[in-house]
Amino acid sequence: MTTVPLALANWNGDIMPLADVRVSVLDRGFLFGDAIYEVVRVYHGRPFLFQEHLARLDRNLTKMQLRSNAERLGARALTTLEASGFQEAVIYLQVTRGCAPRTHHFPHPEVPVNELIWVQPYQDRYAEKRRVGGSVIVIEDLRWKRCDIKSVNLLANCFGAEEAHSAGCDEALLMQSDGTLLEGTHSSLFGVRQQAVLTAPLGNHLLPGITRQLLMRLAQQAGIPVEERLLRRADLSEIDELFLTGTTTEIMPVVRVDGQDIGAGRPGPITQRLQQAYRDVIAALA
Repeated sequence: MTTVPLALANWNGDIMPLADVRVSVLDRGFLFGDAIYEVVRVYHGRPFLFQEHLARLDRNLTKMQLRSNAERLGARALTTLEASGFQEAVIYLQVTRGCAPRTHHFPHPEVPVNELIWVQPYQDRYAEKRRVGGSVIVIEDLRWKRCDIKSVNLLANCFGAEEAHSAGCDEALLMQSDGTLLEGTHSSLFGVRQQAVLTAPLGNHLLPGITRQLLMRLAQQAGIPVEERLLRRADLSEIDELFLTGTTTEIMPVVRVDGQDIGAGRPGPITQRLQQAYRDVIAALA
């Protein structure tokens, strides 16, 4: 029987098996979801887009008024990764506002934050979907108004992901009351129309995805026009291709929405060009 390597954690600077980490029930991440996080993909033993993830973490520390340090967390993550010996993995980083008597306002500034990192082997569950394309459903967006913050408050996302799973689909697209499609529960959304890539402009309403940022750069390098404009549910009949991006999703074509084919009902040429460009970036890490 094959033994699955155990995840290795770094809890406030101390390295230990993830199963040995103990968190107080008074931790504000546990009580209120008062915390932020990042997930980093590791290819060939090297964290991918690591500085970009740390930069977003640093911005969110400021937005959340959390007294932590992204550079220190990055150093701890690298130390933990090296100790794990994992080559294909994910790094999870989380900062909570720490432990304090339960009250809604922030505790005294001297209360220390809790900093958790863990590294675990990655099993790619999207590989086949990247080849043949996935299916999604459209659901109402029930999230709060600061989706630009990568908070652990993901209850609405979890409900959406469960609804998609129950429908036999790979993801749920979040739609506002006016029919605007913003992103998935855990992915960024792109469309292709008349050879141009379309995606919603950044703002408080969606997460500034790290893979999204890379995708836009790769498209520009390939001479593919990129337009930041809102995509609506009613526009899908005119869309030639649709795809999702994310740290573990990478670039996944979407061939069906609510049971209806997008374009020809198979991964399109623009999506495939961008997938190859992405693979080339990964190959250069080896």
